[in-house]
Amino acid sequence: MSGWRLILRQPPALRLDLTGLTPTALAALTAADVERLPIGHGNRTLPLGEFFSLQPGADDTLRLEGDLSCCDRVGWQMAGGQLVVDGSVGHYAGAGMTSGTLHVRGHAGLLAACEMAGGRLTVDGDVGDFAASTLPGSMDGMRGGTLVVAGNAGARFGDRMRRGTAVVFGHAGDFLASRMVAGTIALGGTAGAHLGYGMRRGSLVLASDGPPMPPPPTFVPAVADALVFWQLLSRDLARHGGPFAQLPKRRIERHLGDLAAGGKGELITVC
Repeated sequence: MSGWRLILRQPPALRLDLTGLTPTALAALTAADVERLPIGHGNRTLPLGEFFSLQPGADDTLRLEGDLSCCDRVGWQMAGGQLVVDGSVGHYAGAGMTSGTLHVRGHAGLLAACEMAGGRLTVDGDVGDFAASTLPGSMDGMRGGTLVVAGNAGARFGDRMRRGTAVVFGHAGDFLASRMVAGTIALGGTAGAHLGYGMRRGSLVLASDGPPMPPPPTFVPAVADALVFWQLLSRDLARHGGPFAQLPKRRIERHLGDLAAGGKGELITVC
């Protein structure tokens, strides 16, 4: 199997829908077949060759090059292989992924990694609102895998998150970990208003070097310690480096909630 390099010719007039453009889907296709793949352009469908020039890759990686901030559903329901984007992408990046790796060397739009179930999505820049959350009308957010955001995150990050690990090196907007059911979210910066709103279970780690953020009023101090659990969790998060590298050596404070929703979530503040 050999990979492909798809280079955006010029910014399209309307948004592009790249559903189906995954490493496994393109692996056995010829160059002519790839160029004929249907791509959504507004309310029309046009051949991929209208928008991208095609070159063979040096390895098995599928590479997209250019400013793809107008391209939605990059890595949509990706089920294996490696996909690298040299630029920013639009909405729904990595949504519904089950395996494989997607690396965005830029920013991602709304709903990145929503309902992700496996694999790894790395975004070198920022992500928009509702990352690692749920698709509109659904009840379950991120369900597995790993999301790493080297920049900042928008509002409602991890909304209804059910499993997996989501790491943000920078800051997050309002309603971080809202209605979280399970999984782990780690934040290297500060969060906006309504932290952990409606949180039921899961772990939210605040690793900022600045003054500790006060817990929400509906969270209460944890009575029992969790030293063994913290050693395991902190070592796992420390692998990501950056603000999390020294977590195993730092002291923590734990709070439980959101009690207003009958929740048993865990808010861990690193001191």
